[in-house]
Amino acid sequence: MMDDITEWDDRIDAHDDSIMVLRQQLEQRLPPHQHRKGQLLLVFGGIAYLQTQEKDYYIPSNHYVWIPGGYVHSLMFNALDLHIVNIYFPNDDKFCDSFYSELGIYPVSKLLSEMLNFATPWYGNYFADSFEYEMLNALKHLLPKEDLKKFSIQLPTTDDPRLIKIIDYVKSNLQEPLTLGIISEHFAMSIRSTTRLFMEKLQISFIQYLKMLRVIHAMELIKNTDMSMSDISYAVGYSSLSAFSTTFQQLTNLRPTEFKSII
Repeated sequence: MMDDITEWDDRIDAHDDSIMVLRQQLEQRLPPHQHRKGQLLLVFGGIAYLQTQEKDYYIPSNHYVWIPGGYVHSLMFNALDLHIVNIYFPNDDKFCDSFYSELGIYPVSKLLSEMLNFATPWYGNYFADSFEYEMLNALKHLLPKEDLKKFSIQLPTTDDPRLIKIIDYVKSNLQEPLTLGIISEHFAMSIRSTTRLFMEKLQISFIQYLKMLRVIHAMELIKNTDMSMSDISYAVGYSSLSAFSTTFQQLTNLRPTEFKSII
């Protein structure tokens, strides 16, 4: 397996001047790694999980993530029906937009989808002066021009043992009416200490972290069950469907029903 992984990883940067298209589901088998080339990773049919040294990112179906060259990452998913397309682009001074230097997750637009459908048969390396290279290059130019809103579900990671215990407890009790006071009391901490722990180790408040955990769990329930939206909202700790829907849209730029329609 390791030989296959090494060979696959070497292929990506074998030609500095090529655009490479891969449709194999091997990215999830790689340990944390990086490429010199920028990577456009497109997800269809499920939810993928991108891990970096700073945060865990959640990529729903019909979304893509732009990963700058040299950015250490790894990918995980557990859906059999998930389909992933990877396009690796050489570094090019002509692409000076700040978009290309930042990791970001965005919805696949209708125009981008049509271009990808046209390129469905393509696989392997394509070089300058070929039609495939020119079209893929145009696709790369398109990305920042669409000015789409980032998908903002991204959880900071920690190795702090106190915070790991708190997070594990919260994940196991998302359906409960969790508050900062309840959590602090359960772990024999003051509210001030719990607040400081989240802010110092994760640079995020407890409330915001809880919101993201609940929306992530809701995404998984929407994808993997036939539960109604009302039942899902209660299962992840919301007392009303409207409050759940509002929070879901704030974090994903989609209503829960819209999210369901693209999964």
